[in-house]
Amino acid sequence: MLEKGLVQVYTGDGKGKTTAAFGLALRAAGQGNSVLIYQFLKPPALDIGERSALQLGAAGIKVEALDVPWDMAKSLDDKNTVAKMQAEISKLLERIAQIARKRLCDVLILDEIVFCLAKGLAKLEDIKGIIDRRDPGVEIVMTGRGATKELLDLADLVTEMKNVKHPFDKGLGARRGIDY
Repeated sequence: MLEKGLVQVYTGDGKGKTTAAFGLALRAAGQGNSVLIYQFLKPPALDIGERSALQLGAAGIKVEALDVPWDMAKSLDDKNTVAKMQAEISKLLERIAQIARKRLCDVLILDEIVFCLAKGLAKLEDIKGIIDRRDPGVEIVMTGRGATKELLDLADLVTEMKNVKHPFDKGLGARRGIDY
């Protein structure tokens, strides 16, 4: 439905990157666009409220997740886990490139792909290839901490979430329904 798709990046150390992307997904679907959300580093077994809500039946929005075990605190220190994730992400990005090229969705959200790029789990040339070869009407939204200058240069819109104050700083853990 979109004539001209843009590239958006939601990055920064503050809360709200995924939340903003899911809000955009609801808005896009509400206007008749088809949306594909792909969650990297958030396997299907992880209980995530926004994914659960959409799986209950939001028309026009499909959510998929890379089904590889991942622990944000520990997995980057395990060379075998990193190598497995790199291989799986590479294969998945090839599939995503075809989806974008064939316009099998109007809005493509790549949740946490920015973090994957920052940590070497994904390659910039793969993301650039998706952007360059996508159908011109496909909007791409990428989320995650650590956006590089090279990635930001590819984007049409960049929003940086800044952490000013957070309950985690006082030892309050993530809350079901609010933080996940």
